[in-house]
Amino acid sequence: MLYKKLSYSVLLLIFLFTCLSLFFISRLRFDYNFDHFFPKHDPDLSFYLKYREKFGNDNDYLLLGLSHPKTLFDSTFLKKVDSLTTFISQLRHVERVQSPTTLSSPIIESFGIFEVPYLHVNQPERYRQDSLAIYQSEGLVGTFFSPDARSVTLLIQTSPNLTKLPSDSLLLHLKEKLQQINLPDYHIAGKAVAQSIFVDRMQYELALFMSISIAMVVIFLYFTFRTWWGVVMPLMVVLISICWAMGLMGLTGTNIDVMTMLLPTIMFVVGMSDSVHILTQYVSEVAEGKSKTKAIVTTVKDVGLATFITAITTAIGFLTLLTADIGPIRNFGVYTGIAVVVAYLLSMTMLPAMMMLMPLPPRTAPKKEAFTWPFLLRRLLLFVFKYRNRILAGTVGIILVSVYCISLIRLDTTLLDDLSDDDPVKLDFKYFEQNFSGVRPFELYLKAVPGHTLYELPVLREVEEIEKYLGSQYGLKFIFSPVTIVKNLNRAVNGGSETFFKLPDTEIQWRKLQSKLKLFRKRPELNSLVSADQTEGRLSGKMGDIGSARATVLTDQFREFIRQNTDSKLLLTHVTGSSLLLDKNNDTLTRDLMEGLLLDILFIGGIVGLMFRSFKMIVITLLPNILPIVLIGAFMGIADINLKVSTSIIFTIALGIAIDDTIHFISKLKLELLSGKPLYYAVKRTYLTTGKAVIITSCILMAGFCTLIFSSFEGTFYVGLLISLTLLFAVLSDLLLLPILVVYFFRPKTKVAGKVAQKQIQNQ
Repeated sequence: MLYKKLSYSVLLLIFLFTCLSLFFISRLRFDYNFDHFFPKHDPDLSFYLKYREKFGNDNDYLLLGLSHPKTLFDSTFLKKVDSLTTFISQLRHVERVQSPTTLSSPIIESFGIFEVPYLHVNQPERYRQDSLAIYQSEGLVGTFFSPDARSVTLLIQTSPNLTKLPSDSLLLHLKEKLQQINLPDYHIAGKAVAQSIFVDRMQYELALFMSISIAMVVIFLYFTFRTWWGVVMPLMVVLISICWAMGLMGLTGTNIDVMTMLLPTIMFVVGMSDSVHILTQYVSEVAEGKSKTKAIVTTVKDVGLATFITAITTAIGFLTLLTADIGPIRNFGVYTGIAVVVAYLLSMTMLPAMMMLMPLPPRTAPKKEAFTWPFLLRRLLLFVFKYRNRILAGTVGIILVSVYCISLIRLDTTLLDDLSDDDPVKLDFKYFEQNFSGVRPFELYLKAVPGHTLYELPVLREVEEIEKYLGSQYGLKFIFSPVTIVKNLNRAVNGGSETFFKLPDTEIQWRKLQSKLKLFRKRPELNSLVSADQTEGRLSGKMGDIGSARATVLTDQFREFIRQNTDSKLLLTHVTGSSLLLDKNNDTLTRDLMEGLLLDILFIGGIVGLMFRSFKMIVITLLPNILPIVLIGAFMGIADINLKVSTSIIFTIALGIAIDDTIHFISKLKLELLSGKPLYYAVKRTYLTTGKAVIITSCILMAGFCTLIFSSFEGTFYVGLLISLTLLFAVLSDLLLLPILVVYFFRPKTKVAGKVAQKQIQNQ
């Protein structure tokens, strides 16, 4: 009676905490912000934030591409584009629109400045002349007009740091207008598009994966225990642990992003392990005729330490993600690690309480020998011992081949790496790369040394040389800088002739031009390129999304060019921008997470060392679990899977999860050895008693992670695929390699005892 009252009290307390968690879960919001993936303590981030305060964000824009099946110089098409431009400029959250129909060439005369449009939209008879002028003007083709004269681009400058709701509203109005004026062949790219699409998909996939995970776990649990309580109890433990972890996220104001979205799905499979081991042991104790209370006490005693250690090692696997300097990665590691610990605590409190209140599971009649787990596991163990030398030789060969394959892995990522190549959003981005200058931003900070300004002719020539290098060697297009302003000014005072789209040849010519510079003060591009005191400025451009690996090489070469060819007594520069930070992010994150993996190995080794007081057992425990990590690295090298943000986190997570089965094995082995059993017999007993739970939990884990391969996010797909493969390699390693390592390292003290024990195994 006392145990039942205590069980009711435990369940009531858990219920109250769950209700409180549900309240905080209601505060959770979905979020996808590129800025959150910047390395928090990187000096370049601090520089970029200050730079952004002066010159604005480099990704607060939308690109709208419009295509015509024949030629863009069609009166009906251009009038629609002009009408759309007027509509967009009046939308909320739009600060400025640069459109082919509103572009103009300034001309400065004695009476002031005049704007001559490049396109006379309402005068079709001038289209031929306009087209000649446009395609002879530097800076228009490939930016606003496609080289094949079939597409145009509108550059829409949006309000800074738009969140999802205003982004959705802006895109909705834009698409409605496009449909209304019958412009079906359009493409949209930009931060607002990515943010809107990513958040919508996160919400959908969170619900989808939770549903699939629940269904798969229910099926596995039912076929394992064949009772309704064998399904409900573990499911309740995991659901409540997820609820508490997400409630903590709501309490601390952490939003759901592309990383924390994985928490529920991962916990459905990871958090199930302890419950399965406990219930499997409980059913075995009941089958031996023990009472309910004694069966529960024996179960907690036998598997309590093992489940505690597995919970700690799994939590450590996630918590080592704190070595990353990226907010979403750290949040994912912290809250998932906490959820793992919560799942363990609930398994050791809530699960025994429910078992105490539930009726005893039925004692099933013995099955035919050929269909029992002991029979199958005994045959497998005999196979392992019979061919142990071949298994060891094969393992060594596999490791050698894997080391070579690992060397094939590349460090690389792109701006939309999480999307598949045939995703509509990614296809839109590729459209701008193929027809225009691309979507990857480039930013270069310019600063005149004290005593000089950016509008001095020698300084401008230094900037022009940088522009030439970036255009010819770096692949940059759509370049704007103080040089652009001066070239436009020179052309404007010379009747708009393209011949004068250049810097002045002499200081005298430049002094004459400088008096006209004030006429450009009201032009928006002037304020966004040069500071008020004319000592600071920016060089901005667009290019194709070439990937972080190639971009890093080009940036290093560019810095070397600056060092050798730019006069540091006139001009100082600093490469910055969101793209640079994302490139650095990939390199630093991979390095940090590799350090986290090493830290994970050290923690696990320390825990095993405390358990057995033996360095040999540390080696025995780690080898079967490092091997799957090595195999996954080899698989990535063979399959040409790049090492990036989404794939680098897999190693620490997989190690923390995969080692659980090994911990259960060696914990049971320790109990058998302490009871005085010979080594071979202890290995046999351990293999037969833990083998079933090891295989079942591994199948649940693999099936659960396999659900992630249906994700539209490439990163989530690889998390599902690679961790599933890691778990498959881990269970094979535990079943085939671990018993051999134990026998080789822990031989019986007397050879006679060892031979007798080995003979006993073969005879049974």
